[in-house]
Amino acid sequence: MPEIDYWHWLVLGLALMALEMLAPSTFFLWMGLAAMTVGGLLWLVPDLSLQLQIILFAVLSIVAIGLGRRYLKRHPVETDRPTLNVRGAQGVGRVLTLDAPIVNGVGRVRMDDTLWKVLGPDLPAGTRIEVIGVEGTSLRVRPLDRDTGPSSGAGDGAPSRHEENDSSDAGGDGGGGD
Repeated sequence: MPEIDYWHWLVLGLALMALEMLAPSTFFLWMGLAAMTVGGLLWLVPDLSLQLQIILFAVLSIVAIGLGRRYLKRHPVETDRPTLNVRGAQGVGRVLTLDAPIVNGVGRVRMDDTLWKVLGPDLPAGTRIEVIGVEGTSLRVRPLDRDTGPSSGAGDGAPSRHEENDSSDAGGDGGGGD
């Protein structure tokens, strides 16, 4: 039967922790910790059988993953940018101009460098809209009253701080054949 030394477990633990950097989910982190624990136990008790080492690794992995998940559920990671990886949510509150009419409740709009599907009441192309929510990969929108401007109280000529000027008269000869 092949012999596994304590350092094999330590290397496996480090490799699993390194893998965690490529697939951040905390899953491999806990398995790496379990492997390193088995390595430490094998260093203290060198005559542990291979079967017992594998059983210890499996049990410690399951326990560590369970405890880690419970801890992260009770103590979620707080961030100053909660919508960083939720692109649609970053657009909530922004004022945009429809690229195409909303027909039967569905249209499209350009937000930054992406064309988004929008859901809302039927409106003609060129209508100013405000993003009020996200539904999957679609933006929920509402029309803005052209006379009063955005709901923030800005007047006709004053764009809101979220306003997106994406019409062709926004200036420049930026190229791109539309």
